[in-house]
Amino acid sequence: MIVCDRLCVIHQSYKLEQQRTTIQSTYPSLPVALVNTSPQQPTPISIPPLESGDRLTRREFERRYHAMPNLKKAELIEGVVYVASPLRFEPHAEPHGNLMIWLGNYKVATPGVRLGDNPTVRLDLDNEPQPDAILLIDAACGGSSHLDADGYVEGAPELVAEVAASSATKDLYDKKRAYRRNGIQEYIVWQVFEGTVSWFSLQDGEYVALIPDALSVIQSQVFPGLWLDISALVAGNMQQVLAILQKGLSSDEHQAFIQQLNDSLSGEP
Repeated sequence: MIVCDRLCVIHQSYKLEQQRTTIQSTYPSLPVALVNTSPQQPTPISIPPLESGDRLTRREFERRYHAMPNLKKAELIEGVVYVASPLRFEPHAEPHGNLMIWLGNYKVATPGVRLGDNPTVRLDLDNEPQPDAILLIDAACGGSSHLDADGYVEGAPELVAEVAASSATKDLYDKKRAYRRNGIQEYIVWQVFEGTVSWFSLQDGEYVALIPDALSVIQSQVFPGLWLDISALVAGNMQQVLAILQKGLSSDEHQAFIQQLNDSLSGEP
């Protein structure tokens, strides 16, 4: 680039000298003063790339993220940047897909509930996660989050789900603490290598692990009818997962929840 710039300067100077010589030979008594009018290229401002471990404000995190359009996933957790590595199929992509099938069926059967896959969530000034999945109540139906002017989720969705490699991941430490502090009501972490699913419920400002019943089923405390057969999910038995979910969707509690959402949308008491 430096050699190219020098050659351009030499070429421009040569052109100016040729013009000066031509004018002087034609009009010998005319003083000549030529001005270089070639457009000057502004010096580009370099934006540093996002790197895992960077400590940034949310504003600076977003500035750098927007400057990297090929980057698919980066998160700001407690002021620290985490850039995702390429994702393998069995440890992440397939479990993620199965979670979305389960949550997607609930969303379809529950008008007023919305489902997001890897959305950016603006929680607070130090936290901008990109969860694997979120389930939220639409703001028009009384949900605790909303879409801001930029199209991002602002505030705490009612439920967040993450697929993690193991219990050593940040999902069960810094991220869990940020989710609790910001009031996310339920938090699911599927620890694939250990074959466990942790489902936390926010109670009195603390996360409490929900315990499966004798049939290995956990029922959401926020979304009535959202039932999950933990053993079936871990085993990849999605037919059983959906069969148990269907029982939840057929429950009186789920029907009452649908009516509640409809009433909220219509403004009825």
